[in-house]
Amino acid sequence: MTTAADLLVSTLREAGVTHLFANFGSDHPAIIEALADDRERGVTEPAVILCPHEYTALSAAHGYAAVTGRPQGVFVHTDVGTANLGGAVHNAARSRVPVFIFAGLTPYTLEGELAGTRNTHVNHLQDAPDQHALVRQYVKWNYDIRTGRNVPQIVRRALQLAASAPAGPVYLTGAREVLAEHVPDPGIRATGWAAIAPIPALADVIENLARDLSQAEHPLIVTSYLGRRHGAMGRLVELAERFAIPVVEVNAEVLSFPRDHPLHLGDDPLPLLEDADVIVALDTDAPWMPAAARPRDDATIYVINDDPLQERIPLWYLPAHRVVRADAGVVLMQLLERTDGFQPDARHAARAAELRERSRAQRSAWTAEAAAELARGQLTPGSVAHVLAGLLDDDAVVLNEAISEAPAVWRHLPRRREGTLYGNRGTSLGWSGGGALGVKLAVGDRTVVSIVGDGTYFFGIPSSTFWVADRYRLPVLTVILDNGGWNATKRNLHRQHPGMTADRTDRYWVNLQQSADLPGIAAAAGNAWGATVTSADDLAGALRTGLARVAAGQAAVVSVRLEPISSQAEDAI
Repeated sequence: MTTAADLLVSTLREAGVTHLFANFGSDHPAIIEALADDRERGVTEPAVILCPHEYTALSAAHGYAAVTGRPQGVFVHTDVGTANLGGAVHNAARSRVPVFIFAGLTPYTLEGELAGTRNTHVNHLQDAPDQHALVRQYVKWNYDIRTGRNVPQIVRRALQLAASAPAGPVYLTGAREVLAEHVPDPGIRATGWAAIAPIPALADVIENLARDLSQAEHPLIVTSYLGRRHGAMGRLVELAERFAIPVVEVNAEVLSFPRDHPLHLGDDPLPLLEDADVIVALDTDAPWMPAAARPRDDATIYVINDDPLQERIPLWYLPAHRVVRADAGVVLMQLLERTDGFQPDARHAARAAELRERSRAQRSAWTAEAAAELARGQLTPGSVAHVLAGLLDDDAVVLNEAISEAPAVWRHLPRRREGTLYGNRGTSLGWSGGGALGVKLAVGDRTVVSIVGDGTYFFGIPSSTFWVADRYRLPVLTVILDNGGWNATKRNLHRQHPGMTADRTDRYWVNLQQSADLPGIAAAAGNAWGATVTSADDLAGALRTGLARVAAGQAAVVSVRLEPISSQAEDAI
């Protein structure tokens, strides 16, 4: 005999879950006992990583899954722990990362009828009518363990769904009575629960796309997250070179194309749209915004994605000639096989030369811009990223959550190798706090650098983040672009009401005043090394020291004071 809780833990282990990012509560005694029994037997996996805040836990699991593709466990406490996951569930859903989330339910007996019965008043207060509703909009699947006898099958199904494209988080619950239930040990665990195999495109789609790309005068490939698929970047490079196709990474979440490649045309597709006659929107959900620009009327458009209609987004559409539900990495492989032996002509060579010069000029302009800012002694997102780029090797992993300044970081801190850039497709700010820890756990000795704004730094719950970093020896360098507020809010106000009262009088209510000791928060919570930079002359030295501290095993924070975005005084209270 064994307990349902033991079956839950052992099945996760057998399925390859190596870490539980946990914030345990009164609903988890049977699970804690199962883990303790494992340790007595010398079983050390899954390892428990305690997280003082649940947002940290899920963000870390998100970061780990982004690198490895493998789901990890996140254990939280009933309804309140689930609620504390907050926007991290949105982030995992929008970024399509597999995560297994488990939460207890309040006990369903009152008078000692079963082991685990209610024994404190909080058991009443945490009895929500529909706890699953807190996350149902964002998880792929949710369910409740009703008996210990089929726990292995339920856990395997959860992980299978989480890892199947489009991947995403799943949510499972179990009350104390069920977790403590003694049931026969099945002995042989359930097997045969593989994720759905990658889906290829139909043969006629490949035939037509290969023909259109070979004949196009002005082809264009736009992507945002092809790089989620291991090995896909190299295929995209080969295809782009074969047909002399420019590639644009719009709102890039991961690195999908080497930033110094001569066919890389930046992060803005709009200058190319008016000429493009064949456009492939490859693993992207917003290749362009129709309110800003749209393709020419006779352009042939292909949309290729695991979820090409973005079915979980209520208002979304992108008119196209072929909408293809397929694995983009497999589609690239199919295209390369179909066009093997293709011989480019003079037209392709001329286009390649033109694109090469256009890409060179673009990158030269960006470099000159950052160099000029540094020469003037200006601390800007671009100049900070430019200096940092000169200090990192090609294997270093960068997390870019600079939000309104993310494009500047993207342009001035180019990455070349697959798996060296990660972002958050979701919009709940602060992901990179815990996310960097999960990435560091996955990449081992490689350097991990997280770039955030000051507002994002606060959202990431740094007191929790740096406690975990210190406790589990997960040192990362966090670079804060401190512009004194939430610039994204200001920019949106300016776009919608330019020159009107709020814009004219500097009343945005976004001002964080640059008054907090941001590195000091990390030092107090997790013994991090920190520095605040106010002069361009001190920037490189502070970054070098931060990187050295990280290499020695200590987390580091460098906060760079930029020009403040607002000087609005607070309302009197």
